[in-house]
Amino acid sequence: MMFRPVTLDFAQLIKDRDFDGIIALIISKAPIIIEAIAIIVIGFVASNLIGRLLVKALRLKGVDPSIHSFIRTAVTLIMKFIFILSALSTLNINVNSFIAALSAAVVTAGLGLQSSVSQFASGLQILINHPFRSGDFIDIGSVSGKVQEIRMMYTVLLTLDNTKVIVPNSHITDSNIINYNAEKKRRMMMTFSVSYDTDIEKARRAVLEVADKTELVLSEPEPKVAVKECASSSVELVGIFWCRSTDYYDTFYYMQENVKLAFDEKGISIPYGQLDVHIVKE
Repeated sequence: MMFRPVTLDFAQLIKDRDFDGIIALIISKAPIIIEAIAIIVIGFVASNLIGRLLVKALRLKGVDPSIHSFIRTAVTLIMKFIFILSALSTLNINVNSFIAALSAAVVTAGLGLQSSVSQFASGLQILINHPFRSGDFIDIGSVSGKVQEIRMMYTVLLTLDNTKVIVPNSHITDSNIINYNAEKKRRMMMTFSVSYDTDIEKARRAVLEVADKTELVLSEPEPKVAVKECASSSVELVGIFWCRSTDYYDTFYYMQENVKLAFDEKGISIPYGQLDVHIVKE
């Protein structure tokens, strides 16, 4: 079969329904079409491979694991976009026009997807400012939990009862964030009640002895026990201890249990609510 010389562009050939011309055009452009397809295929494969290698490099550098997925996705998408532009250039397509059209489409889509754009912008803000890291226990008002992963649109938290919570990034950046693991040490204040008949110094020593027996309570700053209040039915002692942020709850439960056992052993009574009734005879 003999094909006539190609003199029309592809759009005109389709408009004229010139199928012989379309076939001739495709055959004449076959080498650069194959080259463009090869660029896209190789580019996409390379982008995914570089994304995986990037994650490995981030792990070796000790970068916060929660943002690995975020960085990998962003880098992979940018690389794929670059390869697509390269393929379009190979096909002699005006890339500037393509970018202008794409920008207009993005603006139009952005008007209808303002919420998604806000989530992405908030994700970038979290990534840049680092208000928390993977493994940190945070409280954002409506929910609290350990940070598992920071994604482009949302952050994954794991609550104390092992429930996974998906929180939109914009909700996080618009809220007050309490990061309980931002510092290595945390102060713990605990109240212990003793009866008015108790020797306060004896009770103080009992609490401090319990604190000295465990490595959970740090020796610096030094643990302290003082009288907090003389309540209606008891004397309230306050214990001020410092512990590692990761050991907070273990330290709390240890002190609660072992102070009670120490009080029992030393005969220190823990009072309960009581009411004195006075009967007046006229």
